[in-house]
Amino acid sequence: MRQAPQIGSEENTDQALIRRVLAHDDVAFRTIMQANNRRLYRLARGILRNDADAEDAVQEAYVRAFTHLASFRGESSLAPWLGRIVMNEALGRLRRARPSVDVNVIDHGAMEAQIIQFPLATADDPEKSMAQREIREVVEHAIDGLPEAFRIVFITRVVEGMNVEETAKILGLKPETVKTRLHRARVMLRESVERKIGPVVMAAFPFAGKRCERLTEAVLKKLGLPL
Repeated sequence: MRQAPQIGSEENTDQALIRRVLAHDDVAFRTIMQANNRRLYRLARGILRNDADAEDAVQEAYVRAFTHLASFRGESSLAPWLGRIVMNEALGRLRRARPSVDVNVIDHGAMEAQIIQFPLATADDPEKSMAQREIREVVEHAIDGLPEAFRIVFITRVVEGMNVEETAKILGLKPETVKTRLHRARVMLRESVERKIGPVVMAAFPFAGKRCERLTEAVLKKLGLPL
C-alpha cells in the first residue's frame, strides 16, 4: 500500500487534493480517505448503530463524493462536505430499512423513562471504569441507547461538530428543535456519563488499522483505480 504524503504539505490542501483526484492520482484518493475515514465512520456508526452498515455507508458516500468531486464549490472545507454526504447516505439507509419510522417523531414518554446506566468500579473489577477500552464501550452503548431522533442530533452536533443551523438544515428541523433535542440527549446521558464523553468521544467507534485499509482499498477498487 503506497504511503500518502504527509498531511499539512502544500500538496495536501483541499484544492490541490481535488485537482489530483480529478487527474486520477490514487495517492490523493488515499490521502483524503485516510484523513477522514475515522471521523466519517464514527458519524455513520452513530446513526446506523451497526459496524458493517456504517462501513458500507462510508464506502458508498466516498464513491458518490469522488464521482461528483468536480461539483465541489469550496464554500466549506472538504471534510464537512464529506460529512454531509455520509450523513445523507446513513440517514437514507435508516429510512429505507425502517420506512414506517419517522426519525423526527419520538415518544416523549418513553424518552423520559429511559435511563442510561454507567458501570461503577468494584473491588473485584477495579479496571472497569479505568480502562480506555471499557470507557469507549460505555460511550458507544450510551449513545446507541438514545432514542433515534435524539441520537442523530447528538451525533451531528457533538460528534460531527456541526452548528445548530447546519444540523437543522440537514435534518429538516427547526433550530429550536435541534437545541431542545440536544439538551434532552445530554440529560439522558446523565452528568456522570457526559463527563466521560468529553475526553474520549473522539476515540469512540475507532477506525484504524486493517479496517481503515480495507475500506480505502474497497473504494479504490470500485472506482477502478490501482491498488
